[in-house]
Amino acid sequence: MHPNLWYPYTQAKTAPEPLKIKSAQGIWLQLEDDRQIMDCISSWWVNLHGHAHPKIAEAIYQQAKTLEQVIFAGFTHDPAEQLAEKLVSKFPTGLTRVFYSDNGSTAVEVALKMAYQYWINLGQKRSTFLAFEGAYHGDTFGAMSAGKSLFTEAFTDLLFDVDYLPFPETYIDDRSAIEREQQILASLEKKLSQDGDRYAGFILEPLVQGASGMRMCRPEFLQNLCCIAQRFNLLVIFDEVMTGFGRTGEWFACAKTSIQPDIICLSKGLTGGFLPMAVTACSEQIYDAFYSDNPAKTLYHGHSYAANPLGCAAALASFELTQSSEPIFRGMEANHTEYLAKFKTHPKVEKIRVAGTIAAMDLVTTHEPGYLNTISLDIRQKAIAKGLLLRPLGNVLYLMPPYCIADEELAIVYQGIEEILNDLSTVA
Repeated sequence: MHPNLWYPYTQAKTAPEPLKIKSAQGIWLQLEDDRQIMDCISSWWVNLHGHAHPKIAEAIYQQAKTLEQVIFAGFTHDPAEQLAEKLVSKFPTGLTRVFYSDNGSTAVEVALKMAYQYWINLGQKRSTFLAFEGAYHGDTFGAMSAGKSLFTEAFTDLLFDVDYLPFPETYIDDRSAIEREQQILASLEKKLSQDGDRYAGFILEPLVQGASGMRMCRPEFLQNLCCIAQRFNLLVIFDEVMTGFGRTGEWFACAKTSIQPDIICLSKGLTGGFLPMAVTACSEQIYDAFYSDNPAKTLYHGHSYAANPLGCAAALASFELTQSSEPIFRGMEANHTEYLAKFKTHPKVEKIRVAGTIAAMDLVTTHEPGYLNTISLDIRQKAIAKGLLLRPLGNVLYLMPPYCIADEELAIVYQGIEEILNDLSTVA
C-alpha cells in the first residue's frame, strides 16, 4: 500500500497489495510489470466504450483549448446546452429539465432535495421517502439514508427515516417471482392508502440493484409499482446512475420498462468513464414548483464544477459513441444468455440472471452469502492470474463489460470463469 493513499472500499490491514496500472487501451489494462488484464466490469461500471477512446480524448482536448471551466450560476455555455438537448431527446416524454452535478451520490442528493422541496413549495410537508431493501444510492448522507446497508451501519444515528419494501429479486427459471411481486404491491397499496401523504417520493434502482449483488426484477413489476405510486400522487425517482446509457439493453431502464419517472439520476457512463459528472433530470411540473418570484422557493443547491465544459464535451462525444453502439448493447443480452446456458447445471452456481449488458450468478459457498463472503477475494486473485478483472460482490459474480468487447474476448472471459469455477469446485 502506498504510504500516502487511503483506498476506497478497502480494509487496508487485510487487503492485498494494489496492482499498479500504467496505461489502458480498449478493454485492456496494462500493468506496471507488463501483464495485461481484461476489464470485465468497466472499471466500477463507468467505462462504456473502452479505455482511452480517441474520440472522447480529442473532444476534451479541443474543449480545453476553448473553455475549461466557468461558474454555472448566471452563465451558460454551448456544451452544457447541447448535452441537455441530447439527453432530453432520449428521455421519456416529460423529462425536460437537466440539473448538473458531480457524481452519482450528488445526483441522488439533488433528486431527494428536489422531491422534498417540491412539496414544501406547494405548501405540503411530506416527511419521508420510500425505497427498496438492499438499495444502494451512494455515500453522501441523503443517499445513504435511502439505501441503508453494510456500508452505512456506522452512520445509522445520523440518517433520516426511510420506509422500505422488499425487493422481488428474480432470476432465470424463477417460478415464484409473480407471487412475491403481488405481496409487495399489496403492501405498497395498503401503506399509501393509510398514510400516503407523508411520502415525498419513491426512489429505486430500476431493473437492477447494483451494489447489493446485481439483483434483478421484472419490468412488469416496476410498471405495476409505478402505476400505484402515481395513482397516489407519489413522485417516482429512478436512480439510473448504473443502469443508464445502454446497460439494461435500452438507453435508459425507464425506456425499457415504458415508465415515465418524475426524476432520473445519471452519472457513471455519462462521460464514458473519462471525467466525473452527473445529471438529475426532472419533469416540467417539478421545475414549475420552483419557478417563482419568491426566493425561498429556489433550489439552493450547486457544485463548483457543475456543467464543467470538459465533462460536457466528454459526455457529448460519449453520447455519439453510444448511439453507434446501440446494436451492441441491445444484442449483448443474447450473447450473455448463450454463454450462461452452460452454467445452469454447474454445482457451484445458482440464480443465473441477465439484463442487457449485465450478467450475474450467485456462487454456492459454505459461508454466509452476501457482500462480506470471502470467496470474492479468492475469485479476484484467480481472475487476475488469468488476465481478467473480476470484482465479485461477495458471492455474486457478475460481468458488465465495455461495449468495445469483441466476441472472441467475451468468449475468453466466460472460458476463464468456467475454469475458475471448476477450480473452486475441486477445493470446496
